[in-house]
Amino acid sequence: MVEILYKQPKGRPYEEYAIVLDFLPYRPDAPPHRRKPLAQAVGKDFFILLELTPKDDVFLELHEEVYVGRGKRDKIHHVDRRLSYDDLTQTAKEELPHAIEKIIEDNEEDFVRFFNEARPITPRLHQLELLPGIGKKTLERILEEREKEPFESLDDIKERVKGLRRHPKDMIKERVLAELKGETRDKYRVFVPEGRRGRR
Repeated sequence: MVEILYKQPKGRPYEEYAIVLDFLPYRPDAPPHRRKPLAQAVGKDFFILLELTPKDDVFLELHEEVYVGRGKRDKIHHVDRRLSYDDLTQTAKEELPHAIEKIIEDNEEDFVRFFNEARPITPRLHQLELLPGIGKKTLERILEEREKEPFESLDDIKERVKGLRRHPKDMIKERVLAELKGETRDKYRVFVPEGRRGRR
C-alpha cells in the first residue's frame, strides 16, 4: 500500500504525545493478581491508536494529553502496543472524533501546509481528491486560489474556495476516521500511516 502522509517522518512514524480516549482501572481480561490500569489513546502526530499502561496510582482523564515518547514519562509507564479501531472500547470510539478534531485544531498549521503543498499522485488523481467532498471542479478552485496566495488557515480555505460545501476541518476528520476504520475506497494513506498491530 502506498503511503502519502501529510507529514513525512524520518524513519518509522513515532508518537511523542497522545490524547487519552478511555481509562480503565484494570484490564478486564487479566487475572486478579495481574490487574493493572489500562488506557487507550490516539497519537497527536500520526493518529496512531495506542494501548498504554499508566504508572502506579495515576488516574487519567478523558482527552488528557500525555507524553508517550522515548524520554522520561511522568504518567505513562510504557506503551503496550498499537491498536486497530476494532480494539477500541465503546467509550474510546465515541471520544475519538472529538480527539481528532482537537488534534486538527492544535496542529492547524500542518494541515494548512498540506492544502498548500499537496501534489498529484498520478496524472488523473491529486492528493487533495482523497479528501471527502473534493472533486475535479473543487480541486481546480483550490489550486487556483493557492496559486494566487497560499492559504493561511482552514477558515481561509473555506472562505476563499467557492463551492466548498464542507469545512476543511470536517473533511480531514472524516478522512482520518476512514483510514483508522479501514473504510477508504482507495489504496492511499493521507494522514494515518499503515502499520501492524502489536508492540511498536
